[in-house]
Amino acid sequence: MTTLTKTAQVHRMVMPGHTCPYGLKALDLLKRKGFTVEDQWLETREETDAFKAEHNVKTTPQVFIDGERIGGYDDLRRRFGLKVADPGATSYRPVIAVFVMTALMALAASQAVYGSPFTTRAGEWFIGFSMVVLAMLKLQDVEKFSSMFLNYDLLAKRWVPYSYIYPFAEGLAGVLMIAGVLTWLSAPMALFIGGVGVVSVFKAVYVDKRELKCACVGGSSNVPLGFLSLTENLMMIAMAVWMLLAKAGVGAAAAVMH
Repeated sequence: MTTLTKTAQVHRMVMPGHTCPYGLKALDLLKRKGFTVEDQWLETREETDAFKAEHNVKTTPQVFIDGERIGGYDDLRRRFGLKVADPGATSYRPVIAVFVMTALMALAASQAVYGSPFTTRAGEWFIGFSMVVLAMLKLQDVEKFSSMFLNYDLLAKRWVPYSYIYPFAEGLAGVLMIAGVLTWLSAPMALFIGGVGVVSVFKAVYVDKRELKCACVGGSSNVPLGFLSLTENLMMIAMAVWMLLAKAGVGAAAAVMH
């Protein structure tokens, strides 16, 4: 957005125990937009309260351009026509970020071990890494996860302790799959929780037509329950079936050799 002036003032809190992050963001944004900024520090609580009372505002920072009060950091972004995040808006970004990073981790691990990123083991690691990272996100606050999970999981609704067990089981199965050990435990575990998850999500979203948040990345997420939620569970099922078939194939080959 074109403005008639290239000078601005930012009044922000800079105290020994606190520096306002939004003040720093406002200062940086103005500079990137070509403004010469007069950086006004509010260095005490009394000074901050007096500033708020003088300008009849509830928060800092406060930005002024050409003597006109623009407001805080979000207001400044709106002034420049930039997007302002809605903390309550649904987004697939958290799950996409998990899958992209775990895919890169799997490719990197394959390159380190086998000298090539594109191996069968990379695919297996991708699913294992994804399960572990998703479990870790759930385990950050198991209570919040369980509360959100109980909105749609059919088994958890019948047996509440399952909502607390789930992230531990998912994480354990993922670790064992990454290591390639105890397939007799990890594969059935992943098959069970993935199968229950697919049925639960399908019923909630496509049969009951409910609009819910997915607990797949923890209980504080705004990820919609739907396709990506099914993906998490289908990945576990696919990995479990693959490992069981691979184990059966190895067993059959060993029997033929003997």
